[in-house]
Amino acid sequence: MKQALFRFYAELNNFLPPEKRMTAFRCSFDGKQSVKHLIEALGVPHTEVDLVLVNGRSADFGHTLEDGDSVSVYPVFEAFDIAPLSRVRPRPLRVTRFVADAHLGRLAAYLRMLGFDTLYRNDFQDDELAALSASERRILLTRDRDLLKRRAVTHGHFIREISPRLQLAEVVERFDLAGSVKPFTRCMKCNRVLESAGRFSRCGDCGNLYWEGSHYRRMEKFIEQVVRRVDHGVN
Repeated sequence: MKQALFRFYAELNNFLPPEKRMTAFRCSFDGKQSVKHLIEALGVPHTEVDLVLVNGRSADFGHTLEDGDSVSVYPVFEAFDIAPLSRVRPRPLRVTRFVADAHLGRLAAYLRMLGFDTLYRNDFQDDELAALSASERRILLTRDRDLLKRRAVTHGHFIREISPRLQLAEVVERFDLAGSVKPFTRCMKCNRVLESAGRFSRCGDCGNLYWEGSHYRRMEKFIEQVVRRVDHGVN
């Protein structure tokens, strides 16, 4: 039986059992195992990982571990330049688009309200979600960590928060979207870009109308609160 010494950093520890959090621990394995396989066997979806160091050197997910290897696993870096190292996932998507699982309907509506292209149906199956994420290069949003472990999924995020409003702030912060918000430009119901119709905006698909009534002011205030929360780093 071979062993490798693992250490996970920052929020990746949330996926581990308590006794393995914030400390180095040994993981036993047989035969030839890739670093990706063992990371996910320990409970961490590969989409949450941005950098892996094996014996101090950056390695990709396909790297085969040897007995006695030391593995350090890091989440997405927001504040550090790791250009000299090799990230394990592809570079960020050129266009930020999402697909949300069946349990994130309110979050999907909020993202559309902010102007972000977000696919959602309450009957999406896991196979469909993974296929859409891969074929349309969309970031998969889910609270199902096993879904994020699928090989087809290269860009995804495990939603930590329970409240849809906090989920929105989480996504805006995680993907640095505060500067890309274009409120009320997309239909909250069907995701289509809205068409201007005088004092109204109209969805060409479902026919929904949007106008600057009292509900508009409430949503506008809500958006300001979300962006301010992210900018100020409120927890």
